[in-house]
Amino acid sequence: MIPVYNSANIFPELHRRLTVVLEGAVSSHEIIGVVDGARDNSFDVIQGIAKADCRVKAMEFSRNFGHQAAVTAGLEAAAGSMVAVIDDDLEDPPEVLPAMISKIREGFDVVYGIRRKRKRSLLHRFLFKAFYRVLGALVDLKLPGDAGDFCVMSGRIVRALNSMPENNRYLRGLRAWAGFEQTGIEYVRGTRLANKSGYSFAKYSKLAMDAIFSFSYKPLEYVSKIGALIALFSFAFGLYLFCSGRTPVAPGWASLFVAILFFSGVQLLSVGIIGQYLARIYDEIKQRPKYIVKRTAGFDGDRPS
Repeated sequence: MIPVYNSANIFPELHRRLTVVLEGAVSSHEIIGVVDGARDNSFDVIQGIAKADCRVKAMEFSRNFGHQAAVTAGLEAAAGSMVAVIDDDLEDPPEVLPAMISKIREGFDVVYGIRRKRKRSLLHRFLFKAFYRVLGALVDLKLPGDAGDFCVMSGRIVRALNSMPENNRYLRGLRAWAGFEQTGIEYVRGTRLANKSGYSFAKYSKLAMDAIFSFSYKPLEYVSKIGALIALFSFAFGLYLFCSGRTPVAPGWASLFVAILFFSGVQLLSVGIIGQYLARIYDEIKQRPKYIVKRTAGFDGDRPS
């Protein structure tokens, strides 16, 4: 399945390469494109391809619900005994899929791609590496480093993922949480075939926060420990002043001002971290659907626009 965003001029080439690869690797296949509120005619392009190739299916959301929602919709629509997830930009080469499928046939339930090299800027590569290192330190669950959503999964993993009801989804974390036999294959990530990526810094930041706050309570633990240390230091300093009979002499406002800023920052950080958890609880309590489908093509009983 393929989450699609503004890829009208990329999808025909992606379809061509996927068809060549899959026809040589499996006896039958389907290609599901989930158009996540694209601003171009991505759905019309996929719909046209579906008329010529009955193995191609498409659905379009009523608005942009996000990459993880698009992947979720594709997994729920997939019917195969194996399901591959690949982005629409051809940065993840379809030619890696046969090696992944071979590993599934060996008995693995998840085979994920490990990005050996990224053709991105130095800043992007640094931020990605820093995120995976921070996530690994915060999360008790063993998550593979430098592994994205690009993978092939067995049917029982897909069923497990579809049974998970949460809305703020970090699918590569849920995939690891599900367990079973998992392994990775290294590959060199390419460059986007055309257009700009639909993933902005803000979207990457939200995905990073979903990853941390969905799988770790350590931020709360660390804030509690910082608060305890500050309280202990304050108590010890107050006891020292009381026992020594000294009163602090303030030579100026600078030290007091810095102390107030420091403690205010710690308090706001603590409230912000708690707020992140509360916001996610609020989202789950509302029980809204993860996405709304506007129209489909290639499925039985297609929905018109």
